[in-house]
Amino acid sequence: MPTAPERTALPGGLDISRLVCGLWQVADLEKSGTPLDPDRSADLLGAYVAEGFDTFDMADHYGSAEIITGRLLARKHGAQAPKAFTKWCPEPGPMTPDIVRKGVRERLDRLGVAKVDLLQFHWWTFEHPAWLDALHEMARLREEGLIGAIGVTNFDAAHLHLALADGIPLATNQVSFSLVDRRAAGDLSALCARSGVRLLAYGTLCGGFLSEKWLGRPEPKEMPDWSRSKYKRFIDAAGGWAAFQGILAAAGEIARKHGASISNVATRWVLDHPAVAAAIIGARITESEHRGDNARVFDLRLDNEDRERLAAAFAATTPIPGDCGDEYRKPPFLTASGDLSHHLNAVAGIYRAEPVPGRDKRWRVSSGSVWEPVAGYSRAVRVGERICVAGTTATHGSDRCVAPGDPGAQTTYILDKIAASLAALGGTLDDVVRTRIYLADAAKWEPVSRAHGRVFGDIRPANTLVEIGGLVGDYEVEIEAEAMVDEGLPPGV
Repeated sequence: MPTAPERTALPGGLDISRLVCGLWQVADLEKSGTPLDPDRSADLLGAYVAEGFDTFDMADHYGSAEIITGRLLARKHGAQAPKAFTKWCPEPGPMTPDIVRKGVRERLDRLGVAKVDLLQFHWWTFEHPAWLDALHEMARLREEGLIGAIGVTNFDAAHLHLALADGIPLATNQVSFSLVDRRAAGDLSALCARSGVRLLAYGTLCGGFLSEKWLGRPEPKEMPDWSRSKYKRFIDAAGGWAAFQGILAAAGEIARKHGASISNVATRWVLDHPAVAAAIIGARITESEHRGDNARVFDLRLDNEDRERLAAAFAATTPIPGDCGDEYRKPPFLTASGDLSHHLNAVAGIYRAEPVPGRDKRWRVSSGSVWEPVAGYSRAVRVGERICVAGTTATHGSDRCVAPGDPGAQTTYILDKIAASLAALGGTLDDVVRTRIYLADAAKWEPVSRAHGRVFGDIRPANTLVEIGGLVGDYEVEIEAEAMVDEGLPPGV
């Protein structure tokens, strides 16, 4: 008999299975517009609970997954009641207390509970800063008892650090993590070690590609579902089918050595990372179930020889570009559709360009800072093909300083603000040709420079960094930028 599923506690004490049952399949099964029978589907989830797989992950857009789970939660259970994780994924826009409360209340109503165990927040573009408003309001709702723990999904290390530095009590970050996509093992895991945040890993089996079924098989030409379409793009980005077969062959040798499956090896490798609380595996509804094989991962122990064999296979691959979550926010868009630019371009920007009265080919942007009308300046001004962005601090809304005392986190926020200012005037960070950084304390140059390098490492604009006599209040850093753009009008003008 396989061992019972391993368990762990999230920050705050929530006890969960280290294999979490993902319910994304519900949306696929309901594509025709016909919802699954909620009671019958809850019966099938109950079979998972009976074998110790009592933790379920879903989202507001996974069809009726929340309703099905709600039927399960409403039933009588023993001492170990099922745990429900769900996600709220609003479109970027103002995140007022009423909007956030409405989004959370909808999750509670669909689950039929007074408190959601873990509510995870996804945000499409960090250029719109209202994600901080949403998370701070979720923290207040947590204090009211409506949320047990707060998580985020697809946050890179820089923005997870920014959220923590701004005082948001995060427990988890759900990200892609697998033998193919190893980004989470870098800066994100290091941040988790310092902060105590735990990772929930999805894509661990690469949409089913990490299995004996694909070992030694020719490259598929067509993908029958969104999951395999997405993860085939990850495989292509990691060096292609031949490089992937090298990973699969190494995992197959290890599996044979231990009397396990390739899926067991892939899952165990992820679970062995200290930052990882759990791996999310698909719960099968109306299809074949793999609970028995999944449970065998808890009997498997990888040794140094196994890890060296996998490392040798990794060496023949190409690292997935960027940091965790970049696949949703920038090219090459490693998602099911393969290109999210149409979606991101439809997201309303935070700033609007306006023509400067009486000046031809001159536009300006205001950010709403309390200081702009007082001192008589604009956040950014475009004259012809040139955009100048004023010295920018980590001011949220009209006057709140973000992440007081943390220059690296403030730099991340500032560069998002600069990106939003450029976008309103028809530019991007790729168009930046010069930045100037002003530090209150030159001894804190490194986190600022690293945050600057994360954004501009490939662009490499001219840059000046100086220490100044001091900045007002809790600000540690101020940055200005200049960009040269193609001829044309700003968006919406």
